Amino acid sequence: MNRERSLRYRLAGIEVFAILLALLFLAPFYFVLVNSLKTLGEILVDAASLPDAYKFSNYSRVWDMIRFPTALRNSVVITAISVAGIVTISSMTAYRLVRKPTRFNNLLFLAFISSMIIPFQSVMLQLVRVTSILELRGDLLGIVVCYLGFGLALSVFLFHGFIKGVPLEIEEAAVMDGCSPYGVFWRIVFPLLKPIAVTVVILNTLWIWNDYLLPVLIIGSNKDLTTIPLAVTRFFGQYTKQWDLALAGLAMSVTPIVLLFLLLQKYIVEGITAGSVKG
Repeated sequence: MNRERSLRYRLAGIEVFAILLALLFLAPFYFVLVNSLKTLGEILVDAASLPDAYKFSNYSRVWDMIRFPTALRNSVVITAISVAGIVTISSMTAYRLVRKPTRFNNLLFLAFISSMIIPFQSVMLQLVRVTSILELRGDLLGIVVCYLGFGLALSVFLFHGFIKGVPLEIEEAAVMDGCSPYGVFWRIVFPLLKPIAVTVVILNTLWIWNDYLLPVLIIGSNKDLTTIPLAVTRFFGQYTKQWDLALAGLAMSVTPIVLLFLLLQKYIVEGITAGSVKG
């Protein structure tokens, strides 16, 4: 009886700790949402309090000032094309590296893993020079190519670990039935990679959608390709910071990505865990 009571108390303590931890992580969302409905004066006086009068006009002003539909469209297009390319290329690359473990392929996989430890800041100046020489700056193709290059390493690593757990006998049976090598991968193997594929989609979408540094280097002053993070910086000048409008823009920008995460979050732990223990 005492043991059961001790177990209940322990579980209750864990639940209380989990709730407090969840509230800690949700606190930034509270500050963003609440302060996006205030005037600048109210934010400066007390950022934690509820607004005296809800200023929904902040959202309509941001919508017009930063051309939010254009920025949203650019963010969606760049993110969708980049993520689709990363998933396609990295999954096929990882499949080849696993199924053909030659010395060259092992060295190539080692190169992918090694590139993950190189800080972006150490190569960004060279990146600007190379993209300028190749005339990729200020262009949709340029930003997508850069995201493909920087996003492949981690994605290949995740797919590589997961593919090791796919039974080779399934592929051999498909080959005996007359399936081509590409047919084996897309019809047999890739559907089995759904958990890790969704994980790769979520991780890269979160990164690309919220990224600021790479777009500011590649897109620059091209207003037709401005993404949401670049557009929101308009509210931060040298002498003034329009927190009320900036937070409204931030709330609008995170809404799509939060909805995507809530819909697909169960695959993150499933995919990463499966990929880490297989093989």
